[in-house]
Amino acid sequence: ARALRLNEDLAEAIALGHDLGHAPFGHSGEEMLAECMRDHGGFDHNRQSVRVVELLERPYPDFPGLNLTFEVREGLRKHERPYKFPIPEGEEYDCPSLEGQVADLADEITYYSHDLDDALDFEILTPGRLEENEVWRNSHRAVLARYTDAREPELHKLIIRDIIDREVHDLVATSAELIAESGVQSADDVRRQTAPLIHYSDELAEANRALRKFLYQNVYYHPRVAEVNRRACEMLRIVFEAYLADPDRLGEGATRRVEKEGLHRTVCDYIAGMTDRYVMEEYARDRR
Repeated sequence: ARALRLNEDLAEAIALGHDLGHAPFGHSGEEMLAECMRDHGGFDHNRQSVRVVELLERPYPDFPGLNLTFEVREGLRKHERPYKFPIPEGEEYDCPSLEGQVADLADEITYYSHDLDDALDFEILTPGRLEENEVWRNSHRAVLARYTDAREPELHKLIIRDIIDREVHDLVATSAELIAESGVQSADDVRRQTAPLIHYSDELAEANRALRKFLYQNVYYHPRVAEVNRRACEMLRIVFEAYLADPDRLGEGATRRVEKEGLHRTVCDYIAGMTDRYVMEEYARDRR
């Protein structure tokens, strides 16, 4: 955001607010909550972020929510693609703010770089296997040229840092060119664009698609990862059902919302705000 001379505070607020909607156990937890809520409105972590800041948090006595600006809430609503969202006047636009687009891709860079790091630390992937991927291979060569004595585990940390640097530099350079060529002069000009202005070069976008495919084939569907996700989802399902059976466990603040929101949505909101550890503690309590 700074390199593109955007509103840094807005970009940061959108990025931080987006995380408020994440369920316990990451995307597998989100899928399980969506399954539990299949007949009750579903669950989506982007929409949940908006619920948190507009409804669930109540620091003010006169109204619900955090009293955030429209631009922050807009960024939370469309912190995913494809973009389509209404504005207060009722007109539908294709793109959110540039800051919202930055937060979207920054989240993507962070997500995949952390997954690479974790997969190597837990030996789900090996550096040798990663040589099959162009993004990794290019950064590996660059790091070895600069740090000739680098060895594992420091080596793969340096490679991941180089990947992030390359992604950011490409994103800034390409986006600056797209913004200049578009001629946008206002936030509404940005919203009326038919395609995002924050974007990778075609070459890196293609390489990133190959990286995502590689991670799905070799990490996300790995038997060890699948088993951990299966156990996590089972714990979350059992805790969800336990709260449905005994709503008094939700506490006074949550139970007051049951009549208006319904029991399933209230339980979903409650569990969506839990940490992984707290879900495990509640699961252990139910298994005693």
